[in-house]
Amino acid sequence: MDSPEGVRISGNELSDRYGAFTLGRQQGSNQYYKEAIAPEVEPLRMMLIPAGSFLMGSPADELDRRDNEGPQHEVSLSQFFMSKYPVTQAQWQAAAALPEVNRELESNPSRFKGEQLPVERVSWYEAVEFCDRLTLHTNRQYRLPTEAEWEHACRAGTTTPFYFGESITTDLANYQGTDNESLGWSGSYGDGPNGEYREKTTPVGQLDTPNAYGLCDMHGNVYEWCQDHWYDNYEGAPTDGSAWLTDNEGAGRIIRGGSWLSIPELCRSAYRPYYYPVSRSHNLGFRVSCVAPRALA
Repeated sequence: MDSPEGVRISGNELSDRYGAFTLGRQQGSNQYYKEAIAPEVEPLRMMLIPAGSFLMGSPADELDRRDNEGPQHEVSLSQFFMSKYPVTQAQWQAAAALPEVNRELESNPSRFKGEQLPVERVSWYEAVEFCDRLTLHTNRQYRLPTEAEWEHACRAGTTTPFYFGESITTDLANYQGTDNESLGWSGSYGDGPNGEYREKTTPVGQLDTPNAYGLCDMHGNVYEWCQDHWYDNYEGAPTDGSAWLTDNEGAGRIIRGGSWLSIPELCRSAYRPYYYPVSRSHNLGFRVSCVAPRALA
């Protein structure tokens, strides 16, 4: 894989399990590698998310906090990679052409059409199939992020409702920035201003507001599937960043990040609704994670 301004990483562990690849740098210390799915398609840019501990959930005094966002608890994670953007329609179509693992994939499921728009209207099972196909194609273990990984990556060291700070604007993210008086919805959050309501997805990275880990579109545009099953709160939640699962295959799966259809309070770093794994919606997509090889530790 090529990567501008890259540094060659070597070592038996890395070569045997992953094949040699190049880590590039962007915005100072952000490291990444590029994962090609098909020659004519923009590769996934996999950002290195550093190991560390963070407080998961929201503090009791956060504006518009939900009870299911607590209790806050410390989580410690190993480093991993996460895609800079949600999976695009072009990347989805490339994966849909790869050999099937467990289920068929519709090549063009999205309501809003465009190669660089995030893919949407894909179920949790179909997002997992994308990861499985990519794993076979690359010999690297791709998967959906756990809920803890997602929040750690989104916060990128911040403790505010958004990685931008205490508020959010539609110059920074794609969400419903106008008031809806009939439903009592506000297009602003805290002291922030109202903005526009685009009423559709936008090309990934169009607003170009990456967080400290180099990730874009973590607030708004499309909700993103996580591995975890739904629990009403964090009582008894894992503290090592692993997925929190039940024995119920049909259990709701956590989604994160808000969407183009969401009011700003639903785009907060800690907000955590769920959809059932068979659900498909035009405001729901995903991004992928990959475990960092031990050679990079």
